[in-house]
Order: sequence, then C-alpha cells, then structure tokens
Amino acid sequence: MVPLSWYLMLAAGLFVIGMFTFLIRRNVIMMLISLELMLNAVNIMLIAASHYMQDIRGQILAFFVMAGAAAGVAVGLALLIAAFRNKENANMDEFTLLKG
Repeated sequence: MVPLSWYLMLAAGLFVIGMFTFLIRRNVIMMLISLELMLNAVNIMLIAASHYMQDIRGQILAFFVMAGAAAGVAVGLALLIAAFRNKENANMDEFTLLKG
C-alpha cells in the first residue's frame, strides 16, 4: 500500500507547479489550466486523507470541488471568448477593456 506522505508530496508538487505557472504565464488559457491543476492537487490531498482516515466526507468534498471548478472554468472561458471577439489576443495584459 502506498503511504499517505507520497500522496501529499504529489499534491504539494502539483500545487506548486500550478501556482508557479499561474504566476509566470500571461496567457489566459494557461492561467485557467494552472488553476485546474491546483484544484486537482487539492482533490488528490482530500481523497488521500479521506482514504487514510476511513471517512467518505473528503471524497464528497472533492466531488463538490470538481463541480465548482467546472463551473468556474465555464464562466472563465465564456469571458475569454467575449473578450477575444473584441481583441484578437489571449494575453492577459491586453484585457484592459474590462476595466471601469
């Protein structure tokens, strides 16, 4: 059986990669993908801890996190498509038209 610490290290590594990508990249699509990576790292941690403690509440919470992440990405992509129609660029620095 795989120990809990391996799952936690995997989740921490994925979260750090996602956070680093979110802070470095300026492309909106890459920022959304890195947010999904961070949320999946949280899901891995929740499910591993839930399995370790023999409790199903962590798995249920991970399901709701996935549902919320899907809704957030749908809204983010809708905003991206609306902004992309005005500007032919997916760079975050160009989206100053949403100010004010």
